[in-house]
Amino acid sequence: MNLYMIVTLLLFILSMVGLWGIFEKSGEKGWKTLVPFYNWYIWLQIIRKPLWWYIFLLVPFINVFVILLMIVEVLKCFRKNGLVDQALGALFPFFYLPYLAFSAKEQYTDPAKLPLVKKSATREWVDAIIFAVIAASIIRIFLIEAYTIPTSSMEKTLLVGDYLFVSKISYGPKVPNTPIAFPFVHHTLPLTESTKSYLEWINLPYYRFPGLAKIKNMDVVVFNYPDGDTLSSKLQSNVSYYYLVRQYGRNAVWNNKEYFGDIIARPVDKRENFIKRCIGIAGDTIKIVDRTVFINGKAEQNPGKRQFKYIVRTNGDPINQKNFEKLDITENISTDNKGAYELTLSDESIEKLRQYSNVVSIEPVIIPKNYWNQEIFPFDSTYPWNVDNFGPIWVPKAGVTIPINLTNLSLYERIIDVFEGNSLEIRDGKIFINGIETSKYTFKMDYYWMMGDNRHNSMDSRYWGFIPQDHVVGKAVFVWLSLNPNKTIFDGKIRWNKLLRFVK
Repeated sequence: MNLYMIVTLLLFILSMVGLWGIFEKSGEKGWKTLVPFYNWYIWLQIIRKPLWWYIFLLVPFINVFVILLMIVEVLKCFRKNGLVDQALGALFPFFYLPYLAFSAKEQYTDPAKLPLVKKSATREWVDAIIFAVIAASIIRIFLIEAYTIPTSSMEKTLLVGDYLFVSKISYGPKVPNTPIAFPFVHHTLPLTESTKSYLEWINLPYYRFPGLAKIKNMDVVVFNYPDGDTLSSKLQSNVSYYYLVRQYGRNAVWNNKEYFGDIIARPVDKRENFIKRCIGIAGDTIKIVDRTVFINGKAEQNPGKRQFKYIVRTNGDPINQKNFEKLDITENISTDNKGAYELTLSDESIEKLRQYSNVVSIEPVIIPKNYWNQEIFPFDSTYPWNVDNFGPIWVPKAGVTIPINLTNLSLYERIIDVFEGNSLEIRDGKIFINGIETSKYTFKMDYYWMMGDNRHNSMDSRYWGFIPQDHVVGKAVFVWLSLNPNKTIFDGKIRWNKLLRFVK
């Protein structure tokens, strides 16, 4: 049985034992705590709360807040009106409720007979703020979280300046690896450059609660940056630590503090959040041929609003700069001043450009097959791949065993060593995992292949490989606001036609 399941079951039993005793102290039969749904009804009777509360007890995640309030109301029945008592009771009911139930000195009083407790204005505000922080934190961790799009890697599906909601319950919310953290910030305290916003002396193992669905091909997914476990304190996740090591060597990166700063590590849940489209799920085979992505031998379907680079040639007459805005061409606009432009275009922009009388041709920019880009995963000349011609590569699936050898090890060594926590060594041309010579490996987790819709301007799985299941944060579902970072409020800052749209 999973450790989390054991701990959860134990805490649930302790809470139920506490409620049993509290029911009996209030004059109800203790066995009523064991009857699902009926026990909530009795509990509301004990604390003298209206039955309409029961409706919210049936709503997932909302019921968490209602139960917290019900626990606080139980504490009041034992005259625990202090802020510390109520905070401890709400955070640790599995210990506090049994104490109230079986301590001889703790006596239950019917709420109708309790003296009126008058709180100061300060206490009222403190109570309200604490409850708001707890409620918002539960929503943010387990239900839904707001994100901002900082880069153009998902253009034109998602734009720089889009504000969107990401559903944590779609794929199942994760238990935070670092549960003790400053609320509402990610990894760095506000007004500081590098001060951690979390404590690491409690570091919980990965566990994901059941979700509403599994990740599907073409879902837009938020995940923790897989190369973000180690990073330069000065460059942060803007440049991969592993890229720096390949470029400059490990000694230079670790010893040149003036340029790289300190080399630091982050737990999974505090790594940078990235957003891409899930091209391949566990068990898929991915291949890119002249920039067309094939999934299990079939060209990708419904891949969003993709963009690629093109060479646009004119008859010598330049394209008016105002037309670029009309065509929604927003990046990488360059020209040789001889009538040729290199532009990043969507299919829609291409169709409109073809109607211009001065446009002679539009040619795709495609890096040829076997032209090796050393920055492309797996950084091995055995696999001379680039962004337009890549693979085939198989996406690992939990429980599947594959043969491994010195030829294909570069594809999966980071999974074996880092993501799944094994000791990996090569001695005398032989592979040793956890000290045992082997020629095969069984994967512990599912993995995914993520790519940006802006295919020629996206750092994605082509650059860092597979995304582990424990790095998945949630599904991008809804854009509620869209602001153009290059405009002011007086000349079109708000993209009115991009508000309130679902992510596809």
